[in-house]
Amino acid sequence: MTKVLIAYFSHDGEYYAEGTIKNHDKGNTATMAEKIHTLLPEADMFRIETAEPYPTGYTECVKCAVAEYDANARPALKSEVTNMEQYDTIVLGYPCWHGTMPMAVFTFLSSYNMRGKTIIPFCTNEGSGMGHSEEDIKKLCHSAKIKPGTSIRGIAVEQADADAESIAYMAR
Repeated sequence: MTKVLIAYFSHDGEYYAEGTIKNHDKGNTATMAEKIHTLLPEADMFRIETAEPYPTGYTECVKCAVAEYDANARPALKSEVTNMEQYDTIVLGYPCWHGTMPMAVFTFLSSYNMRGKTIIPFCTNEGSGMGHSEEDIKKLCHSAKIKPGTSIRGIAVEQADADAESIAYMAR
């Protein structure tokens, strides 16, 4: 039986959608991760969080994300997955920031031996799709099997049941 971990990074607070800045208590990626977990209740969940939280304001968060990207930073994480070796499959969720994953996700992937694991990425965004995140995952986790990513419009995440079902199916 495959042991699955749903690992995700999500930003709470302001976000950009439909030409305006909006606010939400729970990020779009967290919402999608929960949808997938409902379909894979036996999977474990792990929220990727930085030791120093990102600003909740959209403009401030973008500035921070760009600075981290430009510096190729690996921000410290708040916690780690214990016994990562027990997982065969990682469902990996994140928003698309600056054309790829947040640098916190780079830190997460770089922190573990992913040899032989299957990684199933999904990305919430407002039109940028997966960006170059799939290529970045392949570079970081070259000894893992990387499934094709699923791009989900953040504004439509509440209606993304078919995407959640597809991701859950790949993880089984």
